[in-house]
Amino acid sequence: MLEGIRVIEYATYMAAPGAGCILRDWGADVVKIEPPGGDPIRLFFRTIGTDYPDNPVFDFDNRGKQSIIIDTSKAEGQALIRELVKDADVFLTNVRPGGLARSGLDYASLKELNPKLVYCSLSGYGLEGPDADRPGFDIASFWSRTGVANLTIPKGGEPFPLRTAFGDHTTSIAAAAGICAALVEAQRTGNGRLVEASLFRTGLYTMGSDLAIQLFFGRVASTKGRHEQNVPISNFYQSKDEKWFCIVARQGETDWAPLCRVINRPELATDPRFNNAKGRRANNAEVVNILDAGFGAYEMKELAARLDAESIAWAPVQTLAEVASDPQAFAAGAIVQTPSSKGDGTTYASPASPVRFPGADDGPKGPSPAPGEHTKAVLGSLGRSEADIETLYKSGIVF
Repeated sequence: MLEGIRVIEYATYMAAPGAGCILRDWGADVVKIEPPGGDPIRLFFRTIGTDYPDNPVFDFDNRGKQSIIIDTSKAEGQALIRELVKDADVFLTNVRPGGLARSGLDYASLKELNPKLVYCSLSGYGLEGPDADRPGFDIASFWSRTGVANLTIPKGGEPFPLRTAFGDHTTSIAAAAGICAALVEAQRTGNGRLVEASLFRTGLYTMGSDLAIQLFFGRVASTKGRHEQNVPISNFYQSKDEKWFCIVARQGETDWAPLCRVINRPELATDPRFNNAKGRRANNAEVVNILDAGFGAYEMKELAARLDAESIAWAPVQTLAEVASDPQAFAAGAIVQTPSSKGDGTTYASPASPVRFPGADDGPKGPSPAPGEHTKAVLGSLGRSEADIETLYKSGIVF
C-alpha cells in the first residue's frame, strides 16, 4: 500500500515509533534515527530489573526499520537529518517542539527544504499552549490529565496505572491515520502538511462520548460497581466454574426475555419489577443478584452455548495467555509471525498492526534493527563517499 514512501523517524520510546511500525508494516521504508546509545526503550527489560536478552517491546514497534545513530546535539548531526529529509515523504518525530526549533528541524524549517514533506509531530500536549514543551508520557498525558484515569475507577477507588504503552499505541494509530490522510493530499497537490498528534488529544477523543456528555450537560456520571449499573444487564458475570464474561445488552427491551430463558427463569420476563429498563434500573442490585445466581448454575461451556442460542452479545474476560491461543486472534490476523533479529531465519509471534488489507502484504517486513545497523548504508544512499562516512564516524557525528 505504501511502497515507495520514505519515512524519516526521529523518535524514541513508543508512540511515534509505533506509528512508524504501522507505516512500515504497510510497505513504507522507515529510517529510524537513534541517539548515541540507542533508543532508551532498548533498555526496557534492564530498567525493570531483568536480564532478558530479548526485547519484544522494542522489537514490536521497530520491526523492519533501518537504524542510523546520529548525534543531533551537534550541528553536523542536525545537518544530516536535513539532508535525509530533502527527498523523504514523511518526517515523524516526538522530540519536543522547542528542541526542534532550536535545531532547525521544526516544520517551518524543513518545509523550505521539501515542500511536499508530510511532517508529523507526536507530542504529549500539542504544539500550542502553555504546555506545548511539557514532557509527555501516556500515563500522564493520555491517562491522567484527560480524566480517563479518574473516570475509569469506580467511585471511591484509588487511581491505578494503565498497562504498558496503552495510550502510546492508541496515539500511534491516530498519528498513522493522520499521516496517510496528508500523504493523499500531498500526492494530489504536491504540497505537504504539518500533522499534529498528541497523547492528550487522543485521550480526550477515546473518552469522547463521556466528554461530549460533560460538555453538553455540565456533568457526567461516575463509574459504578456491578450492583449499581443503570443498565444491570450490560454487566460482568461469572459462571459456575468461575469464568468471568461480559454481556452487552441491545437498546430497548430486546434482551431481557432471552436472558431470562438463558438462566432458566422465563417467568421473570413479565415480572413488572424487571420487564422494562426503568424497573431494572430501580431494582438494579436485585437484577444482578438474580443473574449472578442464574449464570452461576452453569459452567462456562454450557453457558456460552445458551447465550449464543439466544443471540446475546457477550465475550469472555480473557487473560493475555488465553488471547495468545484464541483462534479468532489468528483468524483476524491480529497475531503475526515476525522475523527474529538473530538472523537465523526463525520467527516469533507478535501483535499485528491495527488494520488488515486482505490480499496485501500488510505484515512485518523484517526484524528490528541493531543500534546503528544501517548507518553506513543510509549515508551511502545519500551519495556520501566511504571516506566521508569514515570521517563522520571518527568525529562522533554518527555511530
